[in-house]
Amino acid sequence: MNNPETIAKPSQPINHGLKMALEMGPLLIFFVVNAKWGIMPATAVFMVTTTISLAFSYIKTKRLPAMLLIGGSFIMVFGGLTLALDDDMFIKLKPTIVNTLFAAALFTGLATGRNFLKNIFESAIHIDDDGWRKLTWRWAWFFILLAVLNELVWRTQTTDTWVSFKVFGIMPLTLVFSFTQLPLIFRHQIEQTDETD
Repeated sequence: MNNPETIAKPSQPINHGLKMALEMGPLLIFFVVNAKWGIMPATAVFMVTTTISLAFSYIKTKRLPAMLLIGGSFIMVFGGLTLALDDDMFIKLKPTIVNTLFAAALFTGLATGRNFLKNIFESAIHIDDDGWRKLTWRWAWFFILLAVLNELVWRTQTTDTWVSFKVFGIMPLTLVFSFTQLPLIFRHQIEQTDETD
């Protein structure tokens, strides 16, 4: 008979190294397969490895972060269109559409008085409302920049160059941009008091 403690054992949180591997792994495999066999096999493998990554993340945490789920869903949709129609335009368009939608969501939230960035990250970042507003504006425009860059690269460069940009360009740009926002975060940081005080 199964031990109830084994059945009810809670899921373990994913450490940062494993989280990065789950996010970057499918992209790196996408790059390698494209270099060896081309964009169509790479797209199929990208879809499979993304599904595996999402499943593993869910098994470990019993939940899927919204951004990860949205990104994975778009990979399935645009990857599926790429393979079904034998046209790599769709997988190349995905970053443009996803980043544009993220920017549109942030701009719409600002216009309607709802800060979606704050809703997602307020448990990790403690800044005042003015800081959230400025940070949201910056991220919205950064998403627009990524969309424009993706359009420029895939429309003017080879498929291999675009894949390299997707794997080794977008993530470093995002990390660099994130670090440049630290001064803003520090300026608007709210001191957290211990609940026992």
